[in-house]
Amino acid sequence: MNDNVDLDQQALIHVAMQSPIGFLAFGFGSGLVPFAPGTAGTLAGMLVALPLAGIPIWAALGLVGLAFLAGIPICQKASQALGVHDHGGIVWDEFVGIWLVLALVPFHWAWWLAAFAAFRFFDVVKPWPIDWLDEKVHGGFGIMLDDLLAAVYAAAVLILIGILSKAFSAVG
Repeated sequence: MNDNVDLDQQALIHVAMQSPIGFLAFGFGSGLVPFAPGTAGTLAGMLVALPLAGIPIWAALGLVGLAFLAGIPICQKASQALGVHDHGGIVWDEFVGIWLVLALVPFHWAWWLAAFAAFRFFDVVKPWPIDWLDEKVHGGFGIMLDDLLAAVYAAAVLILIGILSKAFSAVG
């Protein structure tokens, strides 16, 4: 449940740029985009994810796990500074979510495009239990959790597509 309270753009810039925590929470400034900051944050997160393609999956998943844990206080402090729970400009959760999906799919432009589309779909639509958790779990953990689950849903769909495409290509 992103609270899209109309905060003054200067107040957002102040929180996003006043400290390293704000800078991270706002995805290196990508969350300051006035229209669709979650999408902008996801795209910025994809750029930062490029090095994940060159490391073993266990290491990539370990980094995603550390980024998730770091995101709890990062998002909590930014949320408190804004006085709004889960403001749309807080996009560290989108960074971590897309990193998880990208760590689990092949490093190929089509897979990364599909990862972007699937992650944004599940992050926006919030199928059960994502919507329920988004409403019930608050604070930094709540901000991070719904995007983590959206990433799990997206990765599951893409992995299933990969399995089915291999099965059909083996048959045909």
